[in-house]
Amino acid sequence: MQSESREPLLNKNLQVIVVLFISVVIISLILFKNIFFQSTYLLKSFGELSVDPVVAFKNDKPTFIEFYAEWCEVCKEMAPEVSALKEKYEKNINFVFLNVDNKKWDNYIRKFDVNGIPQINLFDKKGNLISTFVGKQKEEKLRKSIDNLEVEAKSYVEIVNSEFSEFKNKNYEISPRSHG
Repeated sequence: MQSESREPLLNKNLQVIVVLFISVVIISLILFKNIFFQSTYLLKSFGELSVDPVVAFKNDKPTFIEFYAEWCEVCKEMAPEVSALKEKYEKNINFVFLNVDNKKWDNYIRKFDVNGIPQINLFDKKGNLISTFVGKQKEEKLRKSIDNLEVEAKSYVEIVNSEFSEFKNKNYEISPRSHG
């Protein structure tokens, strides 16, 4: 008889623990949603806040172009850093964000040979390509490159990090860069 009376008590305790756990998870998600979903929100807002590339190349300001996708984990990781750069430099530099999943940007994807994302291209105020960064980059490295845009660049630089998302555009053939 004693074992029968313990089982309902254990079941009730287990139910209470499960309900409390689920409640804590839900409350945490609500309270900390900005932290959990900030990168995804930033990526979605990039496209909406972007300068049109046609305008960017005609207004005599240096240009920062990022090719990204909302599904790209590395793009999500870099989103807060890129957002901080945008806030600091947006008065003096055009910030253009092109989602590789949007067919509208296919001509730019082909023109700048995008086959790994995120890809950041930096242009001087005359529209000359100065630097290309593929993959995860440190904010400090990007900041220094942006600061150097004001100085006349002498040569083109390409920096590829092994952490990037491969991008394959179905409209044309590409040869992706090595991941290692």
